[in-house]
Amino acid sequence: MTLLHTVLAFLVALALLVVVHELGHYLVARWCGVKVLRFSVGMGKIVYSRRIGPDQTEWALSALPLGGYVKMLDAREQDVSKLPPEDLAREFTRQSVWKRIAIVAAGPLANFLLAIVVFVGLYSYGIPEPATRLRAVPEMSAAHQAGLRGGELVTSVNAEPVEIWSDLRWKVMHLALEKTPAALGVQRADGGSATVTVRLDELSPSDLEGDFLAKLGIDLARPKAAIGKVVPDGPASQAGLREGDVIHEVDGRPMLDGLAFVELIRASAGKTLRVTGERAGVPFDIAVTPETHVRNEQTIGRIQAEVPLAPEMVTARDSLLPAIGKAVRKTWDTSVLTLKMLGKMLIGEVSWKNITGPITIADYAGQTARIGVISYLTFIAFISISLGVMNLLPIPVLDGGLLLYYSLELLTGRAIPERIGELAQRAGVGILMMLMAVAVFNDIIRLMS
Repeated sequence: MTLLHTVLAFLVALALLVVVHELGHYLVARWCGVKVLRFSVGMGKIVYSRRIGPDQTEWALSALPLGGYVKMLDAREQDVSKLPPEDLAREFTRQSVWKRIAIVAAGPLANFLLAIVVFVGLYSYGIPEPATRLRAVPEMSAAHQAGLRGGELVTSVNAEPVEIWSDLRWKVMHLALEKTPAALGVQRADGGSATVTVRLDELSPSDLEGDFLAKLGIDLARPKAAIGKVVPDGPASQAGLREGDVIHEVDGRPMLDGLAFVELIRASAGKTLRVTGERAGVPFDIAVTPETHVRNEQTIGRIQAEVPLAPEMVTARDSLLPAIGKAVRKTWDTSVLTLKMLGKMLIGEVSWKNITGPITIADYAGQTARIGVISYLTFIAFISISLGVMNLLPIPVLDGGLLLYYSLELLTGRAIPERIGELAQRAGVGILMMLMAVAVFNDIIRLMS
């Protein structure tokens, strides 16, 4: 069922993105007076089609679900010698260069518009996310050297307000790519406020592939170490731990929060631990031995008791106009970040491991769909932006390659010679095949690891 759920989530997202992209081409082509012969969702052999409208445009579903296309009346692909003058006037290559640019650019722009619409809906509805409260900061980390100790609430990054953890991470990532220090505005636990500057220049390219905030010493605050529901006859119950118990120390080691307690229990399979804490204000000292449990070929300890780990949550909600502005900025910032990442891959500052293929994208689609509608829609918005950016790259066979041709035509006053176009197309196919091979290789490595 998990595999089926993942496949369905991936296909729904892909179908939506393809339809929106191709609908952009279709609508602008019709607006410019170009005759559209076919609108296909999917590639390859047509499995179902129906002709609709005065032009009898063929709306089709094709066998391969990875992609789609809009087929226009085009002298480069069809014999137009016997067409009447009114149809010839609607042929693609006979349109002005500005109309051709508009038709080609409409696909990627439709993807950006979809992302903006999704973000506007999410920001207007409200997104519940962890607050920007910091966990205890490890000594010798960049955050500790900057003066952070834990318990602070981050309110801004380089004077830009932040409310939720994803915004904090997003803004710091932008700065990390440029190796620019992050000036964090914080509210301290005692009510005071300050601005601390965290250096980011020591982060390596490989650090950006994972939880780079943790490498800086910045982590999400967790609740204090406390016991939730206890399973009868489990190690916790047998040792005398009860729901509501607050844990202070384990083997004389202070427990900073619930996550620290869970991590210690997992690392102590079969080892007797001395747990001290308090119950309803009364101190206790209990010995507990985590049982050995094997999960995913890894041995961990567990005491069969819940330990609440849910962080402090806030709901970021905006009225319509601020939500529109925020959605446009988010789409722009995401596009810029994508281009920066691609540029740094080319010069070797960021690993090519960050290129993902259909397997990883399908996995993320399934994971976000299982989490909930908000996560799934956010995933669709980000993938739509990525699709728009990738299609605008100046690679022949992509929309960006055609836009490059037409831009040169504007500058020189003449079309690109057919022979050069053919050679560029072959080079473009080679580049895309190479990128796809890298993406699939990365997908397989992720699956194996």
